[in-house]
Amino acid sequence: MTEGTVAAPAHTTCAIVGGGPAGIVLGLLLARAGIAVTVLEKHADFLRDFRGDTVHPATLGLLDDLGLFARFDALPHSKIRRAYFPGREGTDVFADFRRLPVRHPYIAMVPQWDLLDLLAEAAATEPTFTLLREHEVTTVTRRDGRVTGVAYRSPSGDGLLTADLVVGCDGRWSTVRRSVGLPVREIPVPFDVWWYRLTSDRHLDESLLPRVRDGKVAIGIPRRGYVQVAALGRKGTDAEVRARGIDAFRADAATLFPELADAAGRIASMDEVKHLDVRLERLSRWHANNVLCIGDAAHAMSPVGGVGISLAIQDAVATARLLAGPLARGELQRPGGSRLLGRVRRRRLPAVVVIQTLQRILHARLIMPGLRGAPLDPPAWLLRLVHTFPTLTVIPAFAIGVGVRPERAPDWARRSGGSARVRRGTR
Repeated sequence: MTEGTVAAPAHTTCAIVGGGPAGIVLGLLLARAGIAVTVLEKHADFLRDFRGDTVHPATLGLLDDLGLFARFDALPHSKIRRAYFPGREGTDVFADFRRLPVRHPYIAMVPQWDLLDLLAEAAATEPTFTLLREHEVTTVTRRDGRVTGVAYRSPSGDGLLTADLVVGCDGRWSTVRRSVGLPVREIPVPFDVWWYRLTSDRHLDESLLPRVRDGKVAIGIPRRGYVQVAALGRKGTDAEVRARGIDAFRADAATLFPELADAAGRIASMDEVKHLDVRLERLSRWHANNVLCIGDAAHAMSPVGGVGISLAIQDAVATARLLAGPLARGELQRPGGSRLLGRVRRRRLPAVVVIQTLQRILHARLIMPGLRGAPLDPPAWLLRLVHTFPTLTVIPAFAIGVGVRPERAPDWARRSGGSARVRRGTR
């Protein structure tokens, strides 16, 4: 693995822009196929607070298949086994992950940097994998209408990396998709999220803690030693939230989480409150000649359900499965080769559309009424149905934890021993 100020290669088979979950997983899988892959990450490390920390059952199964679950399980983490629907009369379970017929029936909450470090360390054992930290891609390079690589800046200066394929895994503000001009469909979202922590040594149920009260909406996520809170509010009001001051913010937190009122009083300043501009969008086309976008670069998701990371990783698995063989055989460089990239969107788009549609329904039916101060009461018939047939709680648990179109690790990427290689002719 190449890092930091070590000279970058002049050419690679696949250049991956962005060292988030999609980028690192794709790099690991392609390296296990024997593909020369270079991941360019603009930061020196993975330490960014309040990134998505949810590792869903589908991803836990992938880690198992890749031979990495034991190392993951040794990381400090908490487990979410149920999710509740908030109502005037209390809460009712609407998703019970314990009922899932999977190896790991829970959502693991672990700092994203720990997950990325684990994946990067595993990828570093593959001889064809290179990770370049502090390498910020500034644009893609072209020749005769085809993308030929990327330009970047690093501590060693500006540079160029040519590649048979460039994959943009650089998030919703993707430099790659902006450089190529891929068309984006934006879906209005009327709310934003403010992340903060409530430190507590209290034992908390291993469940999501949704709260709706007096026009305030928040989700509490139990972690080891604290609750990670996503407070929801009207879009474009960050300046107003901060102008009200820390005392008002503490009071709102205590109202939503009265059992953690002491912890709310210990929020030191508004500097501890991080604003997220929620966006819901997807590309009309995910590829051009020799370039592809996946994950948030192709479809920014709402934080509702915390499924963004899971979808991005599933994109990466599908991309590796569909393109490792063509990359190994040099098919993308032949006339019409870029059409192979369209397979990724065709496979992954249905899952993206279904999840984004469900998120929009929850925005309209749950979040916005709560922000308007309306009491949230599940329909009585729905509660009776769930109480009568509690196994129905596996349906939303499956949608959240496994997904509409789960992806399995390719056989050649599974680990029980030495490196696997994609054979010529393998698809």
